[in-house]
Amino acid sequence: MKGKILIADDHTVVHLGTKAVIQSEYPDITVDWATDYDSVKKCLLTDNYNLILLDINMPGTTHTEMIPEIKHLQSDIRILIFTGYDHDIALQYIKKGAEGYLNKQCGEEEIKNAIKTIFKTGYYYPPEFIPILLNNKEKNIVHKLTAREFEIFELLAKGNGNLEISNILNIQITTISTFKKKIFQKLGVKNVVELSKIYEHIH
Repeated sequence: MKGKILIADDHTVVHLGTKAVIQSEYPDITVDWATDYDSVKKCLLTDNYNLILLDINMPGTTHTEMIPEIKHLQSDIRILIFTGYDHDIALQYIKKGAEGYLNKQCGEEEIKNAIKTIFKTGYYYPPEFIPILLNNKEKNIVHKLTAREFEIFELLAKGNGNLEISNILNIQITTISTFKKKIFQKLGVKNVVELSKIYEHIH
């Protein structure tokens, strides 16, 4: 897996430790470092990044307004909130458009999984964070689905396979597979089991 990541954090130990974990698993990923928000903006103006791990308490931050500001500089960058604060604080940044949340207290395997997931699907939410995200009326990720995607989402959650859904909706199996991939990406899930958990939380 190749790509470029910017770690935005003013703590050297956090930067070095996180970089070491990432590159031990993904040696072809380049990892840069910014120690304050001004440096973040300079990096984004001079280089293209797939992902930024953003400490929301680094010097010079503009709090949640950082998210649209970063997106304005690089519209296709993925923003992973990287903080020691609790879920409720992270949720404020998700509402503004960040693609995920990772607590600094997490282990090495979760960091590796978060990087892999967000590179593959565009989103990463820890399992314990999904109910909080779904229970928040202002930010329900299911609202990202189109009417047809939601229809297929429900059928998948109820245990139907691609062939069954194809017969129910009179759509080709290849089309169902395409919809399924989009649904997984929008919901930030990797399989039907995780999708079903989301379905349970909204019913």
